[in-house]
Amino acid sequence: MKKIVLSGRDIVKSFSEEGQQKIVLNHVNIDLYEGDFTVIMGPSGAGKSTLLYALSGMDKITGGSVLYQGKEITGISEKQMAALRAEEFGFVFQQIHLVSNLTLLENVKTVGYLQKNRTAKETDKRAEELLIRMNVGYAKDRLPANTSGGEIQRAAIARAVMNQPGILFADEPTGALNKSNTKEVLNLFTMLHKNGQSILMVTHDMRAAIRGNRILYLEDGSIKESLELSDYTQAEEKNRERKLNEWLTAMEW
Repeated sequence: MKKIVLSGRDIVKSFSEEGQQKIVLNHVNIDLYEGDFTVIMGPSGAGKSTLLYALSGMDKITGGSVLYQGKEITGISEKQMAALRAEEFGFVFQQIHLVSNLTLLENVKTVGYLQKNRTAKETDKRAEELLIRMNVGYAKDRLPANTSGGEIQRAAIARAVMNQPGILFADEPTGALNKSNTKEVLNLFTMLHKNGQSILMVTHDMRAAIRGNRILYLEDGSIKESLELSDYTQAEEKNRERKLNEWLTAMEW
């Protein structure tokens, strides 16, 4: 039995628009398992990113609860939530938010200093090793403005896993990248997954989605169906694409 690392129970997210109540998430129940690479797909406006933000504590929910490692985090204070995100959650977004006046290495190290159980020397060493592991070590002393989009995203992934998060959240992480950079970034996600990292990714890109071992289809704020896959291998890529395409067609994607 896989261990549940994060779960959402009866999650509701709504807001008022021109006097009407608009429901974005409609009583969603979801379990994320340790070591799984879970992907959320669905049509535009289905609530994919909203669900990711709700589960990660970046957005307050209207109703329901979120539990991390079996403990409810829905009602904790902003300070406690900020600490949880810093220490237990990692984030990779489509729009990369590196600090512009810090080098790639400094961006990664700064996050590492939030972790209290490492010395500064250990943090510096881990940051450099991660940039090398993400194939961007050669650019460690460059500012974000002097690096390519692919290099910045690889540095952002290094920053996201700096503190060995319980879950890595990714929202359209390849959405702004060209084909070659997309493949390189996805290879990094696959490597992290093979090393045991729990990942939740929102994407509309089939090339990204096939890297997951579990795909959830969200429609009208509710999870409609799920698809289980084996762990990704390049040899099985075409078969995975076919299987996912058939499944999405059945979902009327």
